[in-house]
Amino acid sequence: MKRIKVADLLKSTDFGKEVTVMGWVRTKRDSKTICFVAVNDGSIIHNIQAVVDVNNFDAELLKSISTGACVSITGTLVQSQGKGQSSEIQAKKIEVFGTADESFPLQKKGHTLEFLREIAHLRPRTTTFGAVLRVRHHLAYGIHKFFNDKGFFYLNSPIITGSDAEGAGEMFHVTNLDLEKLPKTQEGHVDFEKDFFGKETNLTVSGQLEGEASAMGVGLIYTFGPTFRAENSNTPRHLAEFWMIEPEMAFCDINDNMDLAEEMLKYLVKYVLEKCTDDLTFLNNMYDKELLNRLNSVANSTFKRITYTDGIEILEKSGQKFEFPVKWGIDLQREHESFLVEHFNVPVMVTGYPKEIKAFYMKQNEDGKTVRAMDVLFPYVGEIIGGSQREENYDKLLARIKEIQLKEETLWWYLELRKFGTCPHAGFGLGLERLVLFVTGMSNVRDVIPFPRTPKNAEF
Repeated sequence: MKRIKVADLLKSTDFGKEVTVMGWVRTKRDSKTICFVAVNDGSIIHNIQAVVDVNNFDAELLKSISTGACVSITGTLVQSQGKGQSSEIQAKKIEVFGTADESFPLQKKGHTLEFLREIAHLRPRTTTFGAVLRVRHHLAYGIHKFFNDKGFFYLNSPIITGSDAEGAGEMFHVTNLDLEKLPKTQEGHVDFEKDFFGKETNLTVSGQLEGEASAMGVGLIYTFGPTFRAENSNTPRHLAEFWMIEPEMAFCDINDNMDLAEEMLKYLVKYVLEKCTDDLTFLNNMYDKELLNRLNSVANSTFKRITYTDGIEILEKSGQKFEFPVKWGIDLQREHESFLVEHFNVPVMVTGYPKEIKAFYMKQNEDGKTVRAMDVLFPYVGEIIGGSQREENYDKLLARIKEIQLKEETLWWYLELRKFGTCPHAGFGLGLERLVLFVTGMSNVRDVIPFPRTPKNAEF
């Protein structure tokens, strides 16, 4: 018989119908005549209970049904007599697909998130990570829906690249050279001309540059894919592999950019509040009692827009003793971002950063000191979006590339965009994991991605 998902069974009022549920046993309670088996298949946070008359089943079969076992249960859907559940199944037939012996680590007791990271292959079966993964899915779907409905085109930017979009240098190399016998040039350097692509290549840190090229032809695009940073950081906010959403828009300036970012973020928070009510309620009650209030506050707020210079002035006049001293020219740290968000009690959009602390491609302001950058600061997570109006002036962009000593030969095509029909354009980057962190109230970014990649950790 075809199975029916738990999510559909719990909504059904077709009592008296014979149904089949398939899933994993969360709990089993025994009595002399009846046992209660709670089954979950991941389709919803709630379990459905199967009521089993022990006299109708083989004792060895019932013994094999333990926490973690995978079962198929066929029976009659009835209205539940117990509290907290609308329906249950009176079991008539049980098949055990896979048993789970007593070493199964997810028994009915509390487990720390740190411990669950050590068994990442099993943690999707927990209530917490089932909720997180469902929220992550709905956010990803909501992102595609938002951009599609606004007329954007989805672009698959390359994962292997010969350029460094950020100019940071912390990239993973891609090669098929024999690492035991690396070919060398006469100067003693690795001869990348003998590599697969005939040049030095890396895993991408951003799809932005290719996104700009595409926006110059089709107007509005967004990328949504994996990005990589070889940054030796073990903080709760950093991953070596993560997913980025990067819209690029022709004929848009910094103000259009800020409008889109604010509209998108509020849309996504409202979307997930609607689609993941039960999951978010669980996460609110289990991990962060302010989660739902925070989400609703952001969804219904008007973001505050300030310049970097205004932000520095607010921080300097605050009287607050920060770990990182405040002065004009610094890159804002998490403590500064949090203070500004709390100061205005709404998300904050900061523009006009010093050009020295921002990427080479950002449009320079007339003052010669600042660029048309845009960072969105959120409660709980700090910076959630970084973006800018892009520099469309060929001479200014080339001068900036030379000033910070980037490899001009790898950016020739990016420069040519400014020679052939350039126009004002803008875009931003949103880290999916940072957004999931905010929406779920989890405290570590490693707990909002199925299999985190961090320094010394690529086990699964």
